[in-house]
Amino acid sequence: MTAAPLVEIKGLEVHFVSSRGLIDRQVRWVRAVDMVTLNIYPHETLGVVGESGCGKTTLGRAILRLVPVTGGQVIFDGQDILKLNLTEMRKHRREMQIVYQNPYSSFDPRFNVLNIVAEPLITHIHLRREDLFDRAAQVLQQVGMPGDILYRYPHEFSGGQLQRLAVARALALNPKFIVLDEPTSALDVSVQAQIINLLQELQARLKLTYLFITHDLSVIQHTSDRIAVMYLGKVVELSSTEAIFSNPRHPYTQALLASAPMVEPNRRHGRIILRGNVPDPANPPPGCPFHPRCPVAVEICSQVVPPLIDIGQNHLASCHLVQNQ
Repeated sequence: MTAAPLVEIKGLEVHFVSSRGLIDRQVRWVRAVDMVTLNIYPHETLGVVGESGCGKTTLGRAILRLVPVTGGQVIFDGQDILKLNLTEMRKHRREMQIVYQNPYSSFDPRFNVLNIVAEPLITHIHLRREDLFDRAAQVLQQVGMPGDILYRYPHEFSGGQLQRLAVARALALNPKFIVLDEPTSALDVSVQAQIINLLQELQARLKLTYLFITHDLSVIQHTSDRIAVMYLGKVVELSSTEAIFSNPRHPYTQALLASAPMVEPNRRHGRIILRGNVPDPANPPPGCPFHPRCPVAVEICSQVVPPLIDIGQNHLASCHLVQNQ
């Protein structure tokens, strides 16, 4: 990438307080995002993939300052937004939007379509009512929805239509950057394809930048320019989509690809069976977080955290064995 990053994430940490025990309550810190460093370049789609609970959604929300951040930097368009006060941050929110996972729960059922799409406009721009109506009709047209639905309510729409409305709401302020938090996971396969095609068309037409969060490898392969693989709050591999799928270097990435269903079984990577379960993020293992389940772990893996470094051709991996080859 030759252009300057639109979003720079440096050493980002998000730790939540957790407690257990009814009588003697023990306070624990859950490391949802643990020292993540990423760049997101203008007009690209960076996919983030991993098992449930790996920190994908928390990472996306932390970038937008929707959850408290423990440490690190989020530099958006040259400015560290974590240092801004609420008034200063309000100006940046127009350029950073999110599409949530579940279209059924992302809207207030008391709001009609005009209220839903116009809410960010009222909050940030204070347009006149006739201008609100025109802008709402315009963004509905962009996502393939008719303009005569402005006074209908969420319960009157299908899941795919609701997700189009969610995209319309995100587009209302003409943002530069959108976090897509599993936007197709609650939809039928045929509707998923329609929403993905819509997102790609909008990106090309409006010069948008996406962070696409998902657990679906087939979706991320089709939508992303680069992929970051997360495990237990950390990025363990980062490279182009082609490199991740043709030559995965981290054992966890290899296991993810091997577990995915494929139409052509002969193209499947060698079968890898992982031991045990994902460790407790409040009590992560020493060394590499993946070593208790890794089929090729050696002694150093349980002692030293491997850094995420370039192993060649902008392919980053966090694995002692790969880095020593």
